[in-house]
Amino acid sequence: MIISHDVSGSGPAVVLLHSAVCDRRMWDPQWQWLVDAGYRVVRCDFRGFGDSPLADGPYSDAGDVLALLDHLGIASAALIGASHGGRIALTVAALRPDAVTALALLGAGMPGHEPSETMRAFGAREDELLEAGDVAGAVGLNVETWLGPEAGEEARESVRRMQRHAFEVQAEATFGPDREEVDLARITAPTLAIAGAHDQPDFREIAAVLPALIPNARHVELPWAGHLPSLDRPQEVAGLLVGFLRETVGGTTEV
Repeated sequence: MIISHDVSGSGPAVVLLHSAVCDRRMWDPQWQWLVDAGYRVVRCDFRGFGDSPLADGPYSDAGDVLALLDHLGIASAALIGASHGGRIALTVAALRPDAVTALALLGAGMPGHEPSETMRAFGAREDELLEAGDVAGAVGLNVETWLGPEAGEEARESVRRMQRHAFEVQAEATFGPDREEVDLARITAPTLAIAGAHDQPDFREIAAVLPALIPNARHVELPWAGHLPSLDRPQEVAGLLVGFLRETVGGTTEV
């Protein structure tokens, strides 16, 4: 199965990978910016999110991304990943270093990371709400946990819709994605690890440690951001991403 996706523009390929509280619509604010900046932009829904159905057998999110690139005839691409999408971007880049030209990670997870007590408590509370049938409560918990103080009501409502849809679809899930263990030192792509100062400690620590694990990585912390900076200050993050892509993979058009 090829996961649901959109493609637009021309130039170096850029693939957008969403967080686990969203789907590919989270990139609406950056989509046209990247297309206008001279990139062939792809965004996709992981299985059980957005328009991609649940899996009917074992699968890998990273494997799905690589299959999508093959389907589109893209030999190599820059990957931009948020949270869960960042973990998948790291996995793809470690499995297939030749297929990844650059990595921009926003509040990324990391393969092999052991969650802190704070994150385990969050997961337990989410499970408790869902098991009680309180989907609205679980949605609200995620919105309040993952959006930063500068996120507007439009962004909050968008995340509510995306997270509710994911919960409703995934309630019927039989299979979850495989979690590959990979060697991050195999990554050769220039990497920008972005953290938000208002994010949970796990994700701030991951962003800070990545330069010690990946040969060509640098770390930036945004003092105003939460876990999903692209939804807190969409235009500022679009400019940051375009600047990084111009440094690493080029581009053709001024924005």
